[in-house]
Amino acid sequence: MTKIEATRTGLDLAPDSKVGIIAGGGSLPVEVARALGGQGKSPFVVIVAGEVDRISDFDAYEQATLRLEDVGALLPTLKNHHVTHLVTAGHITRRPRLSAMRLNLGLLAWVPSLLVGVTQGDDTVLKLFVRRIERSGINVVGAHEIVPELVAAEGALTKAMPRKSDWRDIEAAHTAAKAIGALDIGQAAVAIGGRAIALEGVEGTDGLLDRTRQLRDHGRLAGRTRGVLVKCAKPGQELRADLPSIGPQTVEAAHAAGLAGIAIEAGRSLVLEGPTVVARANALGLFVIGLPAAEPMHGD
Repeated sequence: MTKIEATRTGLDLAPDSKVGIIAGGGSLPVEVARALGGQGKSPFVVIVAGEVDRISDFDAYEQATLRLEDVGALLPTLKNHHVTHLVTAGHITRRPRLSAMRLNLGLLAWVPSLLVGVTQGDDTVLKLFVRRIERSGINVVGAHEIVPELVAAEGALTKAMPRKSDWRDIEAAHTAAKAIGALDIGQAAVAIGGRAIALEGVEGTDGLLDRTRQLRDHGRLAGRTRGVLVKCAKPGQELRADLPSIGPQTVEAAHAAGLAGIAIEAGRSLVLEGPTVVARANALGLFVIGLPAAEPMHGD
């Protein structure tokens, strides 16, 4: 396999290499595609049906659209387009419905992973996915290797800084996020008043913040002000497939939930549309900080 090294200008790829992108929702797959295009490596984009919200941004690239239930066609599709490296980018809101899959030889190769994945958490599923892809001879790379400029830096990204009480919330939320991460449940937690009050589940970070807003609106957090969202990688997480990320929507949702700020792991999280994130956080008076990472950046 071709050795890959992340640089400030992108991946160091052999001339005959071709990168495929499995594109989900959000801005990350768009930023990955643009970065590759800027390096003269126009990607092949696999659009996950029903998940991509910026389809027109991929008009300039070779592409195919597959349902999650078409996983049996994924490897043949990648091979037919001479893909040598694959990156997954963007959020996927559901898992494939086994009842909607058509049995064929391509699907049979995925059956062991699918059966395990039905009852396991997202990171277990992603690890199985990565292993299956790499057994086919395609290298799996992380979005952070293609767009390293999106990786969160350590320290404050905004004008606002955490208060002493905010640091207690950061510690409580960070401990809670790592605990649920170890159980392969989620990547984020919200703490208010020095204790965790909401944990991320299958609904994702947006759902977590909306739930926090509802708790405040319904008076369940009466008298408690401020609060912090902490988002971090799960212990031992497959970082090539699901790096924690925040974007402008995260800032807006945190503000709507009455929180004072957001803390993420430096070096192990992505800040999407960074200038917009910083500008909106500054305008709203929120802090965004990068915490020292407990583990080095690497994939399993």
